[in-house]
Amino acid sequence: MVFSSLTFLCIFLPVVLALYYLLPTLRIRNILLIAVSLLFYAYGEPVYVLLMIASIIINYIFGRLLGTENKKKRQWILAIAVVINIGLLVVFKYLDMMVQTVNQLSGSEIPLVGLALPIGISFFTFQALSYVIDVYRREVEPQKNLWNMMLYISFFPQLIAGPIVKYHDIQEQIDNRNTDVKEIAEGLRRFIIGLSQKVLISNTMAVTADALFAAGAGELNILSAWIAAIAYMLQIYFDFSGYSDMAIGLGHMCGFRFLENFRYPYISANIQEFWRRWHISLSTWFKEYLYIPLDGNRKGKARTCLNKMIVFFSTGLWHGANWTFVLWGLWHGVFLLFEQVCPVKNYRRFWHIFTHCLLYAWALSCSARILLGRACL
Repeated sequence: MVFSSLTFLCIFLPVVLALYYLLPTLRIRNILLIAVSLLFYAYGEPVYVLLMIASIIINYIFGRLLGTENKKKRQWILAIAVVINIGLLVVFKYLDMMVQTVNQLSGSEIPLVGLALPIGISFFTFQALSYVIDVYRREVEPQKNLWNMMLYISFFPQLIAGPIVKYHDIQEQIDNRNTDVKEIAEGLRRFIIGLSQKVLISNTMAVTADALFAAGAGELNILSAWIAAIAYMLQIYFDFSGYSDMAIGLGHMCGFRFLENFRYPYISANIQEFWRRWHISLSTWFKEYLYIPLDGNRKGKARTCLNKMIVFFSTGLWHGANWTFVLWGLWHGVFLLFEQVCPVKNYRRFWHIFTHCLLYAWALSCSARILLGRACL
């Protein structure tokens, strides 16, 4: 079920909101949100909803176990939790990619596993890891209420397409939030803006992009190739930004305040600024839970460059189980390092103009050529 479908807009959302506002206490409202969130997920993944519930229970147990004062034990618990969560992603998202790679490199014919990819597994796995790591760092207390943990991970607005909600950003809102007329109105306004982006812009751009990408290489000229790239660039942005706005709006309607996920990324002056504005919840997740644990920029320039390339390798891989996505992520990392180490950066005015042009050249060509692997462009 997608937010722009008539089933969601005309049945699911009105019924859920009506029941939510009629219920007298926050505890009962939370139970309702858990029930409808599981129903929302089961509508598209009737089997894998059990996988998500299992993930929630396992990470809840890890959080409780991390309450121990034994440092060595806590380190082992965290390591096991990370291995299980990442292992879950590897099995369901990357196993066939790994098998295909081995087959191509060795000439073997190992059969593919062919597991269906659970919807939103990258999002709810990263949210679960956020909780476990926050508990390990003593930034938050272990959640003693399993239902609260289930609400945090399964809450339907951010379950399928984000934003990735980190536990320390939302923990207090689970047990203490208000929903007044102003909050509801703000949520509706934000939801309508997101829905408009998705239906009026993204879907329209998708028609153009799909038609041109389906054409043969000999049927395209330079103009139509760039139109395809621009249409796809606008499609992916307004699709993702629209979903984020709808999720933030739905959160407001239920009293939750999610952090912003997009801040006009296409006005960025360079790649570094672009990633501060694009999919902010993902970039900050990798910063907090991968880049900083790798020692960030504290071990010299060479180590800093390596750490950033590891982050962008992981970012590309997170987006999709294909080496074109990895190349896409590394492409970002190379340009980011180029901006930071190139001596031309001392000439501020020239550098600003050059990197702004570079960003748009990347946004147009890289989105089509590398992400999709289209030879025609």
